Amino acid sequence: MPHHELIIIGSGSGNTLLTDHLDGVDVGIVEAGRFGGTCLNVGCIPTKMFVVPADRIVEGQEAARIGVDAPLARADWPAIRDRIFGRIDPISTGGEEYRISQPHVTVYPHEARFTGERRLRLETGEELTADHIVVAAGSRARGLSVPGLEGADPSRGVHTSDTVMRLDALPQRMVIVGGGFVACEFAHVFAAFGVEVTQVQRSAVLLTHEESEVSHTYTQLSSERLDLRLETVVTTAEYADRTWSLTLEGPDGTDSMQTDAVLLAVGRTPNSDRVAASAGGLEVDKDGLIVVDDELRTTVPGVWALGDVCSPHQLKHVANHEARIVAHNLAVALGRLDAPPQRLDDRVVPHGVFGYPQIAAFGPTRAQLADDGVEFVSYTQRFSDVAYGWAMEDPTGLLTVHATRSGEILAAHCLGPHASTVIQPLIQAASLGNTAEQVARGQYWIHPALAEVVENALLGLDLD
Repeated sequence: MPHHELIIIGSGSGNTLLTDHLDGVDVGIVEAGRFGGTCLNVGCIPTKMFVVPADRIVEGQEAARIGVDAPLARADWPAIRDRIFGRIDPISTGGEEYRISQPHVTVYPHEARFTGERRLRLETGEELTADHIVVAAGSRARGLSVPGLEGADPSRGVHTSDTVMRLDALPQRMVIVGGGFVACEFAHVFAAFGVEVTQVQRSAVLLTHEESEVSHTYTQLSSERLDLRLETVVTTAEYADRTWSLTLEGPDGTDSMQTDAVLLAVGRTPNSDRVAASAGGLEVDKDGLIVVDDELRTTVPGVWALGDVCSPHQLKHVANHEARIVAHNLAVALGRLDAPPQRLDDRVVPHGVFGYPQIAAFGPTRAQLADDGVEFVSYTQRFSDVAYGWAMEDPTGLLTVHATRSGEILAAHCLGPHASTVIQPLIQAASLGNTAEQVARGQYWIHPALAEVVENALLGLDLD
């Protein structure tokens, strides 16, 4: 029975744990899929590489508003797909080959399940034990409780984000089920690439967790680009002659439609059950997340967790931050580092939605602040009211900032071109404790850059 000082389950952010402080530690890495995890192979990196050409196509379609008659841009699907995975796949392969080459690292290309405290059984039947285990097993896409749509079946045109990016050819028609960030990003991509997209969302708006004005604006813009079915669910699905026939229930009753492909984007499930976390003594909450403390220790001594398997945020930048904490705390626990443990700080966790237009946000919405009884002030700055917004003729971009009367920045919600970049000064300010007045008046703002949206939003707040 092989025994290691450290076993890491998962090679996404878990693969970054082996810092210089852990050099020479006897490590086992368990990874049944491709090295690099969700983000590299089927998540944020390839999806954004699809979003960029999609953005260019839509920008060309909208260029007439700035006096440009752009030729009709079309997507070369094989060229786009092969460029993306021609870069990504070698990184995954190289990462695995590098770990295999390290004399103190053993790679197990199999699934593993807990059978006891710090004890695992591989699907081969081999058992492993360790002094310390890090569960970085991530999450997986959910299916629907509709026969035929329970999960990905690419041979019949049913996909999740795991498979849809490697299509041999674009379908003529695609139904995307879901209204979160994965569904909205893929709806943007495939609509831009010329696919007839129908997006089915059970709620009254897309992106229900965003600030109300942001979600409503994005929903309206999406309805102008594709067939958007709100307050609608898929009730039955039948497949014949390479075509899916779906029955939909919505506000106007029952409807039916046919499609060549279905993309299921209805959320993700933590992989705590796949590793049988409970059998290892790990506490799991009602949402399937492994319970950890602020040092990312689980309820079993010597076992840690990070990323989607324990975090409700399901964001790569959160997983990377948690990996840095676990790497430090492991080094302390293994006697490789004489330092106090580090603790998780998730007060300011930003996120981005790379649809069209972009969305970025952190902190509570106006409704959440009101529900919590927090006294706050708000200001919304339109992109169209700053000089660079004039240059772009941007009709819908906006930035809303919520703050206390004393100027503490509580939240920011942005919709528009480069939203994920525009919002970053506010993320920094909220994280470091800078007030709205300090940020707005304590530096030069390049004129007429788009960042003036941030400056003007802060100056617009009614502070004491």
